[in-house]
Amino acid sequence: MSEDHFTPAWRELNLFAPTEEHRLLAETLYEFVCAEVEPQAATFNRDERFNLALFRRAGDLGLLGLTVAQDDGGAGLDAVAAVLAHEALSAADPGFCLAYLAHAILFVNNFAHNATAAQRARVLPKVLSGEWVGGMCMTEPEAGTDVLGMRSQAVRQGDHYVLTGRKMFITNGALDDTTLGDIFIVYAKTDNQISTFLVEKGFPGFHLGQKLHDKLGVRASLTAELVFDGCLVPAENLIGREGDSLKHMMRNLEIERLTLAAMSLGIALRCLEVMVGYANERKAFGVPIREHGQIQRHIAESYSEFKAARCYVYDVARRLDLASFGNRVDADAAKLFAARIAKEIADRAIQVLGGYGYMGEYVVERLWRDAKLLEIGGGTLEAHQKNITKDLCRAPELIRR
Repeated sequence: MSEDHFTPAWRELNLFAPTEEHRLLAETLYEFVCAEVEPQAATFNRDERFNLALFRRAGDLGLLGLTVAQDDGGAGLDAVAAVLAHEALSAADPGFCLAYLAHAILFVNNFAHNATAAQRARVLPKVLSGEWVGGMCMTEPEAGTDVLGMRSQAVRQGDHYVLTGRKMFITNGALDDTTLGDIFIVYAKTDNQISTFLVEKGFPGFHLGQKLHDKLGVRASLTAELVFDGCLVPAENLIGREGDSLKHMMRNLEIERLTLAAMSLGIALRCLEVMVGYANERKAFGVPIREHGQIQRHIAESYSEFKAARCYVYDVARRLDLASFGNRVDADAAKLFAARIAKEIADRAIQVLGGYGYMGEYVVERLWRDAKLLEIGGGTLEAHQKNITKDLCRAPELIRR
């Protein structure tokens, strides 16, 4: 990776690293990504394997609990810190980063903000260290963006809930072909409302359906179907009260979509670096290809779009309050814009590299495949367009905010 990676963030305090804590975090991320994430990325993506040892190394560095309060064992940092981490990791390995996001944001951040003190004391030490790998279960075979269409049901019976249903496309659902992830936030209907449950590996009736092989991209992040066949969940594993899930979802969706946008930044940055490096080295018709107008257009447009997306994502992060919700329009818009430019910049990088860009030897082929997920996961582009239009038409003053 280029030595210039992250220089705006870790050499001075600015929009991308507004405090000394952010600068130090960026330095830690830079060293971790260059020394440990980058060397393993191609192998684990090719083999469709999750690097559990690397994940636990992230726990050793304190990266699994960036947004968790210090009193609960976390770093006590903010959305800017979360964006820094996801941009950094995705510049080398978006697949590993997606597994990181599913754990650190979809599970840990969600759980830390909604669980009781007793629940946090029991679970957080294990998930912050990486001993347990967590995830979140919302999508079902016939319900994705339409959350209210989910069919999973939880019925209270004495001191347990009986949970029945299937969840699909669950990141970290499996650690290998036969092993479940360790702990999950699971959304299910209780009567006509949605409630949040903490489901742990080993609960009766909870098992792995199928590990989903042969994904287009992010292959170092394992995806699985999870089955709840009369799964017995202790009543004390209800998070909050029955019917609280929409509040939990709305609060966590904002940081989820913002960190997915940050993944887009990492992909775009790396592709831009590769594109520029190749344009300097490769010659055609006796001159470096940087001298040709077609190549100049690819590089110039990619740089301007990346910089615009980066400023927008970090500005939204600066204003996002992790303890509440109310900034959906910008979280959605940042992901809508960043996801599209990441795929476009990756596509241009392949075009600049020509036949080499199409081959696995150069990272842009993998990043191009990885980028597509960000137009689907965590809300499709179409869902963001719907949300943004709805929010702006209801409150036009948001345009000038």
